[in-house]
Amino acid sequence: MDRILLFGFVNPLIYCYFILLYPLSGSRVWLIISSFILGLSIDMFNDTGGAHAAASVFLAWIRPTLLNFSFGVSYQYNTTKIPNAPMGQQILFVSAAVLLHHLMLFSLEAGSWSYWSLVLKSTLVTSFLSAVLLLSAFQFFSRKTT
Repeated sequence: MDRILLFGFVNPLIYCYFILLYPLSGSRVWLIISSFILGLSIDMFNDTGGAHAAASVFLAWIRPTLLNFSFGVSYQYNTTKIPNAPMGQQILFVSAAVLLHHLMLFSLEAGSWSYWSLVLKSTLVTSFLSAVLLLSAFQFFSRKTT
């Protein structure tokens, strides 16, 4: 089972969960290396020629910028825990990260901007479903402190 297609063409890509939740105190180099290995293993099973590896490395590389944009000072002082952050910040972070990852992935898979409408449609629909699933996973696995 290498693809779960919903509505005939939507394939939620939830492997981004690992990249998004990599510890903030972890090494950025190890994040990029492990993201490459994760993407490459998906590429090997899906025969996608490195598109997942490139999109995963791109997400790992841009992640600190997205964290700073979404969480601000709490990220800079390393005091935030993504699953326990306010829902608005989680939505902003996950939506931006997934949208950029999927845009890169589908652009690489298309191989040409002559398919821009298909790339845009696939990116938006798949990003929405993937973001909903990832945010649900954040809520399911988060430890609420009261």
